[in-house]
Amino acid sequence: MKSKPCPALASLLFLSALLAACSPAVDGQLVRNIDEFNAATDSLAPGDKVVLANGTWSDVELVFRGFGTAESPIRLEAEEPGKVVISGQSNLGISGEHIVVSGLVFRDGYTPTSEVISFRTSKEELASNSRVTNTVVDSFSNPERHSSDTWIAIYGKNNRFDNNTLLNKGNRGVTLAVKMNTEASRENGHVIERNYFGPRQTLGSNGGETLRIGTSHYSREFSNSVVRQNYFDRTSGELEIISSKSCGNEIRDNVFFESQGTLTMRHGHYTLVENNYFIGNRKPNTGGIRIINENQTVRNNYLFGLTGHRFRGALVIMNGVPNGPINRYDPVIDSILDNNVVIDSDHIQLCAGADAERSAPPTGTTMHNNIILSNTNLNPFTVYDDISGISFRNNSINEGVNPPLDDGFVSVPYSVAENEHGLRVPEQTLLDDIGFGEVKLPVTKEETGASFYPKSELAAGFQSGKEIAVAPGTNTLLDALEASRPGDTLLLENGGEYLLTKYAYARHPISIISKEGDKPVIRSEKSSFFIIRNGGSLELDGVWIDGAESPDLAGNNVISTDRYSMNRNYSLIVRNSRVTNLDVNHSFDFLKVFRSTFADSVEILNTEMTNVTGAVLAMDKETDDLGIYNVENVRIENSSFKDVRGAVANIYRGGTDESTFGPIVNISNNTFSNVGLGSRNKSGASMLFHGVQKLHIADSTWNDSAPLELFLTNGEPITRIEDVVMKGTAPIRANNDGYEVENVIYD
Repeated sequence: MKSKPCPALASLLFLSALLAACSPAVDGQLVRNIDEFNAATDSLAPGDKVVLANGTWSDVELVFRGFGTAESPIRLEAEEPGKVVISGQSNLGISGEHIVVSGLVFRDGYTPTSEVISFRTSKEELASNSRVTNTVVDSFSNPERHSSDTWIAIYGKNNRFDNNTLLNKGNRGVTLAVKMNTEASRENGHVIERNYFGPRQTLGSNGGETLRIGTSHYSREFSNSVVRQNYFDRTSGELEIISSKSCGNEIRDNVFFESQGTLTMRHGHYTLVENNYFIGNRKPNTGGIRIINENQTVRNNYLFGLTGHRFRGALVIMNGVPNGPINRYDPVIDSILDNNVVIDSDHIQLCAGADAERSAPPTGTTMHNNIILSNTNLNPFTVYDDISGISFRNNSINEGVNPPLDDGFVSVPYSVAENEHGLRVPEQTLLDDIGFGEVKLPVTKEETGASFYPKSELAAGFQSGKEIAVAPGTNTLLDALEASRPGDTLLLENGGEYLLTKYAYARHPISIISKEGDKPVIRSEKSSFFIIRNGGSLELDGVWIDGAESPDLAGNNVISTDRYSMNRNYSLIVRNSRVTNLDVNHSFDFLKVFRSTFADSVEILNTEMTNVTGAVLAMDKETDDLGIYNVENVRIENSSFKDVRGAVANIYRGGTDESTFGPIVNISNNTFSNVGLGSRNKSGASMLFHGVQKLHIADSTWNDSAPLELFLTNGEPITRIEDVVMKGTAPIRANNDGYEVENVIYD
């Protein structure tokens, strides 16, 4: 007769079986902390697998060395892809042969060194024939905006980086770099494919490339790297999205979606750029392909809706420096720009950058069999120098477009339609004539990146969350702000009075609005009403800001950025509002910013500001003249400014760097009365624009105010002033006459 197990033992056996069934089977050595990891990786052999246990691994520097074989690689994996998060001050270095890494997520931290994932563990110990796949680096950014690091650094030879997700880099430094600083990392044959390069915000300085292959120092060496079937989604760090700085690279079958900047052959020769798709959708500063150096081949690429000009054009052929140093621009020689399709894109630049230094125009170069159709700009070609060294043949342009030469261009009707793949295409006969093939994205967004990780936005948009009613009173607005979520809208009561006795922090995108009717009044007893923290943005709509309760201190402000470095860009919108009595003491600014902060946009719309002892927008804190600045887009429209002692706008961008786009400023339909005449206004101007790259001022009136001042610097700035009346106001001051004026009346 069989004995029966006791009930307690039966329950224990059942629970053990249940836990075993619910836990994923682990194939390999499971490690749960850094000590176990170090012990497991002390001596790795072909076929070994180390598995990081699910959970958060904080402040770990993972070093993974080993020599596997092609048949039996050594693996480092997550217990479950996406459920191992590397956070804090952490990084990963691999070296040896035939290493495979997969399933990790780097988030909520930053590297303590200069690289997050490195294909080396020391200068001498490199990885070759190795792979990183199905891995994520998201917002793993140094809190110091201008402290540079590289997320992925590939050394060695024949490595593969595929199906990974890299998004939301906030600080300076290349997202992914192929390093060539030793012989062991040249002629490397790396493959970078099927990765999702997610949004990268505008950096506002040089050093925001998404992918760089080589550096100028080794640019005449061969890298032979292949970049294919990647998706670049709004990667807008700086002018160069991809910066090829070496020889022999292939960049093909990639998609660039609404990305500001260009695929640039910055240094090196013998680059192939083929079958890449650039989808600009008419977004600002979206660019295409820029050719520099010798024996470059650009063919069968599709470019749609690109608006960038000069170095950011759809197709750009540069001038070079004759016999220049290795870090400058080599002349374009024996290069090919053939069989490309350009639809509704604004600018094609020939001999771009021509100046006293870049005096060598292209030679031995072809521009054949391209289709260039656009109804957005009938003068797309800009010629900066001698183009006799470029052969033009059988390029189709639409009727009404002015070609750069009479020969080499064929005028055809503008006939463009959307095809079955949702892309704008010309007549099939034109495509057949140049042998372009089917117009279809070579890879979709969904086909790239880590399989388990969403391709989501970093920040919520304004008014995308809940609407929350806020009753009048002391700190009721403050309490509602503290309890809010990203994208929420705080609805104030018409005519209500709101007093802040503490700083109000915008830690995420937040809107403070009222509906039509008497504006609610917001006052503050602190030196700042609102402080925008890293990750925050602020929208004010239909409110009345009054400074009557502000402390009797010099240097108050209504809104300020965090005084410390912010590695996330912010936006500020002030609409349908009033601002009064910022006069309790001198230098009371409306917006005050600090160094190492950057606004994507600042807008003042349908707003009146009266009696301000400081400036309205003081965005002039980056004065090192390194091409760094504080704001990308400024818009002031349909507003009035009266009795403002400082400048309504003081926007500064110094230096001669050509890697950025802004600032871009639009001023229209405003009145300025008694503005800029305060004794503490060091600029002596009602508005001062230094180094602004695109400025348009229109339909505005100055009354008894300080003059408008312009300082035009590098980058071929576009400055236009039209339909302006200046009564009792001195003429425009400028350092040169490189601006356009039409119908400016002095009275």
